[in-house]
Parts: sequence; C-alpha cells; structure tokens
Amino acid sequence: MYCVFKVKGGNKAALIVAAVLLAAAIIISLLVPEQESVSETAADTGDYTLVIDPGHGGIDGGALAADGTKESDINLAIALKLRALAEFYGQDNAMTRQDDSTKSATENYSEHDDLVNRAELVNSAPNPVLISIHQNCFPTGQPSGPQVIYSTSGNSESLGVLTHQNLISQLYPDNRRVAEPASSKLYVLNHVSCPAILVECGFMSNLSDMGKLADSSYQTALSTVLMASFLQYKTGVANT
Repeated sequence: MYCVFKVKGGNKAALIVAAVLLAAAIIISLLVPEQESVSETAADTGDYTLVIDPGHGGIDGGALAADGTKESDINLAIALKLRALAEFYGQDNAMTRQDDSTKSATENYSEHDDLVNRAELVNSAPNPVLISIHQNCFPTGQPSGPQVIYSTSGNSESLGVLTHQNLISQLYPDNRRVAEPASSKLYVLNHVSCPAILVECGFMSNLSDMGKLADSSYQTALSTVLMASFLQYKTGVANT
C-alpha cells in the first residue's frame, strides 16, 4: 500500500561492514549454488542496472505509524542500505530518490507526475531491474509480514516469487502470504518495460512489525535479502 535516514562518518563504515557480512552469510548458505564462490558472484555483475525506488518522499510521507513514523523514511533507510550493498558488489545501480529533497517537497506536488517521473527514470536506465520499496498498512493491527508484488510484464514473476520466498524463509517464516501480480492501480509497475517488483516490507499498522521496521539491524537484514535475491535472480537468468 502507498499507506531520515542519514549515515555519518564511522557509522557508515560500520553499516557497510555489517551489511556485507550478513549478505555474504546469506548468499553462501542459501542463495548461491554450492559450486560458486562469493568472489565469483560478486564479480558477476552482468549488464543489469539495479534501480532502487524508495516509495513516496518529500511532502508525500505515505503511511503513518501510530508513533508518527513516516513510511517514506523507512523506505529510504532500507533503500540506502540496499544501495550500499550494490556498491560493494560492484553492481550498477540507480535510485529514484536519495533523500527527501525531491520535487514532491513543493506545494505544486502531483502524485501522478511523481510516479510518471519514476517510471521514466527506470525505463531510461540500461537494462534495468526495478525493486520498489514500500510498507503496508491496514485499518486494524492484525495483518503482519512482508509481501512481494510483481509486474505482469517481463520476467517479473520469477523475481517476485524468488524474493518473496527468501524474505519469508529468512525473516518471517510464519507468514502465509504469497507473491501476487500487480493490480492496475500500481502505476510504476504497470509502466516500466523491465523485470519489476514492489516489496511491502511489513505493516506499519502492526506494532510488532513496526518495532522491526524501525530497527536499523532489521533494515539491514531486509536490504541484504533483497540484494541476495537480485544476485540469485541475475545468476539464474544468465544461466538459462
């Protein structure tokens, strides 16, 4: 559902080290075929551009948690950690926004125009693969857990199912949700011509989920699973 993270000095180095170590552990144990080494996987960046889309931003904060936390801030925090991992692995990448100082932070903000601009940025990237990061929300606090929604075009379904399965197995094993195709209401997923998924990382309306989503270490774990899923997807496509 469409319901500030800053890194300074040594904190940035610590973040990258922690994220890289966690990513390596996940990739070694589950996501990389046994015959491949981590160095081979890291070097196999292919020709893809990983486009990272932190949903909302600026005047559009998205969903709002009970404590006032904005979805847009959580989206950006996870996205920046995902980009740090992409940089470590030498993966070409682009972001639809890198902070909150976007065009949406004006009185002339148009949600439609913002989504059009994001789709155009994705389509202009060389051989893009899109991961759009969002948080879910519900009128009651019961629903919980992540879910992946995939575009109905390109090879999006395989990326979406793979990513969803990895999120469930690694972070939320009791979740019974399944990956689903995008509805016509999701503009960006329906207006890009590349593999594209939208990741609902959790429910901001669920107190337990919010405790995790606001935690830096859990955000690192989320970004790690997303990066590892992308690497696994890319390797699988290259070998077919």
